[in-house]
Amino acid sequence: MAGVGRAPKPVALKLIEGRGQGTDSGGRKVGDTPKFKRVPPVAPEWLPSAAKAEWERIVPELSRLELLKPVDRAALTSYCLAWDRLVEAQKIIDAEGILGTNSQGRVRHPAVAIVEAASKELRSWAGEFGLTPSAENKLAVADSGSDGDDIFGK
Repeated sequence: MAGVGRAPKPVALKLIEGRGQGTDSGGRKVGDTPKFKRVPPVAPEWLPSAAKAEWERIVPELSRLELLKPVDRAALTSYCLAWDRLVEAQKIIDAEGILGTNSQGRVRHPAVAIVEAASKELRSWAGEFGLTPSAENKLAVADSGSDGDDIFGK
């Protein structure tokens, strides 16, 4: 994917990481976004248990940061399903081991590829919601220079 840039961050994350009131980390003014209703989406009823648990773990904090809106349901669902795949594949590896056997002899267990793919997808979705360790570090740095004003200007 040569030439493809990093996806733009939500305005709330730009402001959290910003240098001052209404600016991003580069000191540029952050424009207004569409006035979506900032309430969390409802989880699909059919989510598997590990996916539902992950939804319930992350949604309260993302809601507190006002990063969620109802139309984020599909993206959150994809994130949580990737988590579920990672958990389920890891359970298989824990039970059966990292190596399997086929006609060629001992080989990497197929569940390892599922864990790797789910992990990569999970990291991608996590970045969209500011859930990566690097995003956490940026938030901590931005907060340390705060003068106590509300970063969202409310």
